[in-house]
Amino acid sequence: MANRPLSPHLQIWKWGPHMFTSILHRVTGDGLALVGLGVLLWWLGAMAAGPEAYAAFELVMGSPLGLVVLVGLSWAFFTHMMSGLRHFVLDIGAGYELGVNKTWSILSPLLGVVLTAGFWALILLR
Repeated sequence: MANRPLSPHLQIWKWGPHMFTSILHRVTGDGLALVGLGVLLWWLGAMAAGPEAYAAFELVMGSPLGLVVLVGLSWAFFTHMMSGLRHFVLDIGAGYELGVNKTWSILSPLLGVVLTAGFWALILLR
């Protein structure tokens, strides 16, 4: 057997905000794909099925549990978008300095929360 270097594993890596943001990016993307697609298909199907089906959709999505789902989807969207913008900047070759990378890794999820709060404040306070 060749004497090759071993790949680093999780016990060697020092956890940082960039790792959390990367994992959060994947989780929010999966959540948007699964839950978001389900809600979208239900909404489209309810519109196509007629007023009674749409009224049932509105009733469920207007309930506290439905609002939690909608707020969660919007949080996942904004968090995924901010992390995606961070990855876009990294893809063009900028932002790899440790301080800049750490700052944007912390700001990405925080901006997702701020944008979600602003979005829902805009909807609920009109």
